[in-house]
Amino acid sequence: MSPGRETIGIGMVGHAFMGAVHSHAWRSVHRFFDPPLVPRLAVLGGRDETRARVAAARFGWEDVETDWRKLVARDDVGLVDVCTPGDSHAEIAIAALEAGKHVLCEKPLANSVAEAEAMAEAARRARELGVRAMVAFNYRRVPALAHARNLVAGGALGEIRHVRSVYLQDWLSDAQAPMTWRLRKESAGSGALGDLGAHIVDATQFVTGEVITGVSALTNTFVKQRPSENGGTDEVTVDDTALFLARLSGGAVASFEATRFALGRKNAMRLEINGSKASLAFDFEAMNELQWYEGTGTEAGFRRILVTEPQHPYVGAWWPPGHLLGYEHTFTHEVADLLDAIGSGTDPEPGFDDGLRVQRVLDAVERSAAAEAHWTSVEESK
Repeated sequence: MSPGRETIGIGMVGHAFMGAVHSHAWRSVHRFFDPPLVPRLAVLGGRDETRARVAAARFGWEDVETDWRKLVARDDVGLVDVCTPGDSHAEIAIAALEAGKHVLCEKPLANSVAEAEAMAEAARRARELGVRAMVAFNYRRVPALAHARNLVAGGALGEIRHVRSVYLQDWLSDAQAPMTWRLRKESAGSGALGDLGAHIVDATQFVTGEVITGVSALTNTFVKQRPSENGGTDEVTVDDTALFLARLSGGAVASFEATRFALGRKNAMRLEINGSKASLAFDFEAMNELQWYEGTGTEAGFRRILVTEPQHPYVGAWWPPGHLLGYEHTFTHEVADLLDAIGSGTDPEPGFDDGLRVQRVLDAVERSAAAEAHWTSVEESK
């Protein structure tokens, strides 16, 4: 880090799982990268002051607020990091942008297309004043996936023909697993679709450079009631799994599956792309690798590319070749890119328009599933 670098005060709303990984990213980014602004962990927001202070002490935040509006209004906050459930994303992010604060918002961007449109419009207005907004699709920052995007953009795969993308977890397979906010539509917007499906939709569009134009979808809820906090049961109002076929703007066909009921799969986020010249495959459970096949049958199967060389995206800031990176590094890459964009006065990627594009796909999936898998154009949701 260069000496005398200007600081920027971070105000983060929320301190659970995402709050923990975002805190780690803000603490570590200037120790490995050289951002134009050095983040200062100014204030952590949480509804319960006692819990918030415990989290602040643990994660390295200087102060706490129990009202996010006060956090946004503070003079020592220049960037607001939104790590709350989806039902509050729009209100917090729009207020922060209107107050002239840069915004990082967790995915999915919102719980509805209408909310996402309002957020994207607020970001466009703020951009004219030099205020930046980014949505936190952290898998874009996996070096192997960023390398895959470069390979596709460089024409190494040729014409994209097939895409297969899945995100498999199993943490809800037990019917007695307790109710959480992620299982309530009013707080989460959707279930596996928004929680996991949003990631593979964005990753597919990011790596291929194409957008999803239409879908045919099925969703299902396997466990319709779960134990509640008060000892009774609560109704599950979101999907447990979502499956859909899609067509991409370049003509390729694709399949997607998102579920939290795949026993034995802990965080299997996978993407395979077949082109006219070559194929690539990625599995987050082997996140430092790409599988690569080039040719028309003269080679015997895929070969392994270990994406740990200094020339690979992000890797040069870390360890010697062959020393592996992990999940937490993707968030450090994310905030490094955001700070670079703010410092250079450019638009970070993915911006709120990208988040809106994903939201429109999720909306088309829900509408298609409600209509017995009727083919549904993504453009219809504009």
